Amino acid sequence: MSFLLSPIRRLRQFSGSDQVSSEFWALRDVTFEVQPGEVLGIIGRNGAGKSTLLKILSQIVEPTRGEVILRGRVASLLEVGTGFHPDLTGRENIFLNGSILGMKKREIVNRFDEIVAFAEIDRFLDTAVKRYSSGMYVRLAFAVAAHLEPEILIVDEVLAVGDAEFQKKCLGKMKEVSSGSGRTVIFVSHNMAAVENLCSKAALIDHGTLTRIGDVKQVVVDYLSRTSLQSTATTELLDHPFRRIGAQPLLTRIELNDAEGKGKTCFSTGEPMSIKLTISTQTAIRSLQFGIGVDSQYGARIFSVATYLSDCQLEMLPGESSVRCTIESLPLVPGHYYLSLSAGPPNQVLLDQIEEAVSFEVMGSDFYGNGKSPEAWSGVVAVRSQWLKE
Repeated sequence: MSFLLSPIRRLRQFSGSDQVSSEFWALRDVTFEVQPGEVLGIIGRNGAGKSTLLKILSQIVEPTRGEVILRGRVASLLEVGTGFHPDLTGRENIFLNGSILGMKKREIVNRFDEIVAFAEIDRFLDTAVKRYSSGMYVRLAFAVAAHLEPEILIVDEVLAVGDAEFQKKCLGKMKEVSSGSGRTVIFVSHNMAAVENLCSKAALIDHGTLTRIGDVKQVVVDYLSRTSLQSTATTELLDHPFRRIGAQPLLTRIELNDAEGKGKTCFSTGEPMSIKLTISTQTAIRSLQFGIGVDSQYGARIFSVATYLSDCQLEMLPGESSVRCTIESLPLVPGHYYLSLSAGPPNQVLLDQIEEAVSFEVMGSDFYGNGKSPEAWSGVVAVRSQWLKE
């Protein structure tokens, strides 16, 4: 009878196989409390267990051990279109989501106009959401989650889909939800500036374990000290952990060079910086545009350069090719920075996108020509100026 119940195990025994299965815990021994009115920022590298934790808190996944005690209604925004039915219109999905949250129809009607105004989708309110862009999707999803008054609001890095203005709007709404209404917000983000600005405390998850929780600034410093990417002049990108999910892997390699073409990862303020991107495509792309964002170690965008800003049109033939971008004078004060990359056709959805593709350092220099070097305390960019008495 035991042979019939577990034939595979028996066959392995007969074949002499000594393969031993191993356990993998996405999360283990994670214990914390969040009080009403608190905003908890959860940070950690990709794969650390943050999304699994949010799914458990949202009661999408049951924990193997332990329990979650929630006091109040929970609204979760874990990915684009969470809780939406693609064949229903925006209007219908607002009422559907409200019902899922346990709201009465009267309560949803009372907040309906605020939701539509916040999402800025009034023209497409009666269009099936499957025809929405990712930006429209996330605007409506966040508007519903934030305005239907849940006691607990759980938000993943989904806000990265929206533009900068919308992200700022969402952060302001989350701050209003927590401080004005005394509701709890749990926020996962790789943007350390947003975490420091919004959260009252932070938790660091590392390899499925809660390693630190408490003061936001101290937790962020701990995180940055653990996660600084190993800088190399040439970085392979095909298996990069920060590539956008579902992206087409066009960008295969990045090289950082100085003015003479030598590979380096440490530059001086005001020094030229050359960035070579290698692209691989199986088909010809008539016009492909590239963008490079320069981010601080806290995840804040400092500046961007892009082909369309330089009126540059590039045609990609099948196979491997490369493009080079030169920044004539790097306007950064000393510190640690990241390059984020994107590629796609003009005015269309990006085909490939990688956040924090590679890191580099900036050292001080005689930028002002008087022996003085820019300092980190003065800001993030270095600007020359002239002063005259009139």
